Amino acid sequence: MEEPRVLSIQSHVVRGYVGNKSATFPLQVLGFEVDAINSVQLSNHTGYRTTKGQILNEADLGMLIDALEQNNLHHYSHLLTGYVGSPSFLNQIANVVKRLKAVNPSLIYVCDPVMGDEGKMYVPESLLPIYKETIIPLADIVTPNQFELELLTGKPVKTMNDAWKAINTFHEKGCKTVIISSSNLGANNELITLASILKDGENMKAIVKIPKLQSNFTGTGDLFAALFLAWMHRSGNNLIMSLDNTIATLQSVLKRTLKAALDLSNGKEPSAEQLELRLVQSKHDIENPKPEVHAELV
Repeated sequence: MEEPRVLSIQSHVVRGYVGNKSATFPLQVLGFEVDAINSVQLSNHTGYRTTKGQILNEADLGMLIDALEQNNLHHYSHLLTGYVGSPSFLNQIANVVKRLKAVNPSLIYVCDPVMGDEGKMYVPESLLPIYKETIIPLADIVTPNQFELELLTGKPVKTMNDAWKAINTFHEKGCKTVIISSSNLGANNELITLASILKDGENMKAIVKIPKLQSNFTGTGDLFAALFLAWMHRSGNNLIMSLDNTIATLQSVLKRTLKAALDLSNGKEPSAEQLELRLVQSKHDIENPKPEVHAELV
C-alpha cells in the first residue's frame, strides 16, 4: 500500500494547539505524511487577550495548488479541512477537492465544518449555504459538533432521534460517514459521540458515552478529526475500532492537559496558556491508545 499523505487545510497558531498544530503531530506519529496549508496564521488562539496574524485568501490557496500540480506533487490519499473564515476561500476548497479527486479518485475527503460551539458562531453565516450545498456533497467523512449539526440542518437537535434524523440529511446529500464529535444528548456528566456510515444501502450506527471533564479546551475538534481520519485508514474502515482509539487518545490527552494545568494554576482557574493541549507529552498514547469507553452499535 502506498504511504498515506494528507493535505491539511486549517488554521495555524504560532503558540499553542488548534487547527494544523492539533492535527499534524498526531497524524505524523501515526505514520502519515502531512502537507499543511494554513488558512490563517495567528499568534495564538482567540481565547487569549490579544490575537493577531494573517489570513490566506482564495487566490493564495489557488496559487499553492497550481504550483503543486505543476511539480506533480498533488497526489494525496486524504484531504482534511478545518477552520475557514470566508465564503470565497471555502468555494476555492471545493475546487481543490475536485482537482485532487481528479488525480486520485479514491482520495478520502474529511471535512471538519468548524463554525461554532455552545450556541455561538465564530464564522460568517454566509459560509452555511456553501457547506450545505457544495462541501457536504463532496465530503467522504464529516465531523461536526452538535451545534454545527444544527446549523447545517437548520433544525434544533434536542434528542437522539433529532440527531439521527439530522445525520440522515447528510447521507441524502451523498456523504457516506457522519460523526458528531461531541453532543450534550446524554447525562449531565457525559458527552455523546454519534457515528453513522451508509454503504451499499446498509446503515451502521454507533454511539459512545464519554465521561465529561470539567474544563474548556481548545483544539479538541481538530484533534478528533485528525485521529478519526488516521484510525479509519489504519483499521481498514473499522468504525468501532476507529471510534474507540480516537476517543481513548483524546481522553488521555485531555486528562494529561487538565492535570498539568491544575498543577500549574495552584488551585486557581487555569489560564488559556495552561490549558493548551499536551500533545507532545502524549506521544505514547497517540501511538498506543488504550480504550476505557467503547462504541456501541445502535
